[in-house]
Amino acid sequence: MPGGELSMAGRPLRAAPLGPHKERRPDGPRMTEELAPMSPFVRLVLVLHNHQPIGNFDGVFEQTYQDSYLPFLDVYEQYEGLPISLHTSGSLIEWLAVHHPEYLDRVAKLVEQGRVEVIGGPFMEPILTMIPSRDRVGQIRAYSQYLKDRLGAHVRGMWMPERVWEQSLASDIAEAGIQYTVLDDYHFRNAGWTPDQLNGYYVTEHDGRLLSVFPGSERLRYTIPFAEPQATIDHLRGIAETQPGAIVTFGDDGEKLGSWPDTKAHVYEHGWLRRFFEALQANQDWLKVTTPGEAVDNVAPLGRLYIPEASYREMTEWALPAVQQNAYHDAQHTLEDEGRWDMIQPFTRGGFWRNFKVRYPETNEMYCRMLQVSNRLAALRAQGDGGELLDAARHELYRGQCNCSYWHGAFGGCYLPHLRNAVYKSLIAADNLMDQHEGRGWEGDRAYWVEVDADDYNLDGRKEIRLASNRLKAFLAPGDGGKLYELDVRSICHNLLATLSRREEAYHRKVLLGPSAAGGEVASIHDRVVFKQEGLDQMLQYDSYARKSLVDHFYDIDASLESVAMNEAREQGDFVSGAFESKIRRNPDRMQALMWRDGNVDGAPVKVTKGVTLEAGGSELEITYLLENLPGDRPLHFSVELGMAGLPPGADDRYFHAGDGARLGDLGAKLDLADVDSLSLTDEWLGVDVGLTMDRPTSIWTYPIATVSQSEGGFELVNQSVVVQPHWILQADEHGRWSLTMRMKIDTSMAESRMHHGAEAATV
Repeated sequence: MPGGELSMAGRPLRAAPLGPHKERRPDGPRMTEELAPMSPFVRLVLVLHNHQPIGNFDGVFEQTYQDSYLPFLDVYEQYEGLPISLHTSGSLIEWLAVHHPEYLDRVAKLVEQGRVEVIGGPFMEPILTMIPSRDRVGQIRAYSQYLKDRLGAHVRGMWMPERVWEQSLASDIAEAGIQYTVLDDYHFRNAGWTPDQLNGYYVTEHDGRLLSVFPGSERLRYTIPFAEPQATIDHLRGIAETQPGAIVTFGDDGEKLGSWPDTKAHVYEHGWLRRFFEALQANQDWLKVTTPGEAVDNVAPLGRLYIPEASYREMTEWALPAVQQNAYHDAQHTLEDEGRWDMIQPFTRGGFWRNFKVRYPETNEMYCRMLQVSNRLAALRAQGDGGELLDAARHELYRGQCNCSYWHGAFGGCYLPHLRNAVYKSLIAADNLMDQHEGRGWEGDRAYWVEVDADDYNLDGRKEIRLASNRLKAFLAPGDGGKLYELDVRSICHNLLATLSRREEAYHRKVLLGPSAAGGEVASIHDRVVFKQEGLDQMLQYDSYARKSLVDHFYDIDASLESVAMNEAREQGDFVSGAFESKIRRNPDRMQALMWRDGNVDGAPVKVTKGVTLEAGGSELEITYLLENLPGDRPLHFSVELGMAGLPPGADDRYFHAGDGARLGDLGAKLDLADVDSLSLTDEWLGVDVGLTMDRPTSIWTYPIATVSQSEGGFELVNQSVVVQPHWILQADEHGRWSLTMRMKIDTSMAESRMHHGAEAATV
């Protein structure tokens, strides 16, 4: 067996290596009397992971609490002698501390009784490979301290978010004071280890720092709770008979015990969990339910192992491009039919988690924004700055690193706008706090300022332009159509361009085939095909470019609202994603980004120049267009696409209105306006009004962008943004030119008034 010499019983002959907090006894590792090496005995390590992302709705938190977290605790407390490990993410535990502190009190009591071993980890559940090393260590240490203060827990182990692993993580995790973690057996199989070599734990290292790693059983992930408890018992008995003294680890989401579809009735009302605990108690003569900490203290590791980059098996498949996912599944089914899959499967590999940032460039934008905040905070700390404002900024940074909106699989993930909005809310809040620390105000009339610079802000090898004031922060990408790809409204911590484009997903093949039932049984979330609404197969559309703002189109003269909204209008120009040249202009109270491109419109050379200007203290973007070299023998149909996110449709308090205040429909309405010079979008709940004015008569189309995406409840249509698209049938002047000035004013007086009244009420 890899990793060390073995006795005839299959256990390591040598003593366990020292972990970060482990002292070697003179007689080697401890072993309790009943754990004789040759006895038909097996340890079962149970690790439950409970998590809700930042930004999730209070109703979802509460429903999951009632369906899963609370009933599990109610049942578990009745069964003594079955110690478990429990991980609760920081975003969830902060919600519990406010809404259900009694739950945490009960957990603290179980900790005191030795029945629950609390598992720590990074505070706000980031993918560790996604954040800087300093933030990995900082998040883990901060959460360990929080768990000690709130639950009285001495944290020795951690949950690996989404089990995304790279070997270099080992040193950071050990530096943060962690002795052990749980990965999937899939990680170990990728290293060449076989299933019979994974009934225990291994030590791994990086830069000389050691970490113990338990392989979580994929088989148990599918039997718990989807098969009768006896299936788990039979599996464990077989291991006990062939590998006495083995350790088998189960580590998975606690939400599958009650909040996954159909599991509440199955697990609680139909008694699966009680039968499971009773089965464990009934077999205690050969089956010991325990925790990773107890196992590490009493059993030597199986050896040393270096683990390839991986996550759980399904995640590696989701990380592949959609076409490759389908090709992978087709090949798998073919090989299964031929009876060859079991032979080949151990050597198959999926994708690399980091490439989610390539599959979804919008998540890369969040990632890059997060790095900007982290680097700025690190620079302030490096120069010796501290204090409450920077502590608060660090916590907001950690919240903005929560992983769920940075990827997509069986759950909504990056397709859920409220999760993306929550990430930006925290990152913008962290920036605001650092500004306040430095005396650069953003509220009211204090400390007006404006600045502009250029750097590779989205890590694509090209420079982007950043315009910023104490009210707004705008990012433009000259290399990608001169698009405005982020617009932070700082007073409400909202990015108006946290949009998402429509793209092909592997599961869209299932959408085209239609829904299927699970035959009356409780199905794993990976096997369900459920439509949350009808006609989704007719709603599949894909975008060939990023749905952002200042996207420049040239259409056929007869292009209509319907053809544009259905993505069927012919594009005559090459400006949508073409590279613009750029420069920046600085004045003391006025900064401008200027971009231009010599392109082509239906065979004719055309030059488009656009400028974006921001003034000190400004909450308004001035956008100017100059079109040159226009053909004099025919008109052109020019349009500027403005996508806006976080302004959802279907609510009376979210609407379009004209300059005179007359409402024109909710923010999901398709409008076809002619000869207007203004249009506003109001979201009373968010407290923002976005007003557009043009200096010439304008026609405007509006329409929503929605995706067909997968979530735990099934396939659904999710609104991603609203498009406001001014367009003109333009005729060049005698010099072959046409120009426009457009202003976008962001008014947050509603939100700021509520903040002011709320602050006043808090002081009464």
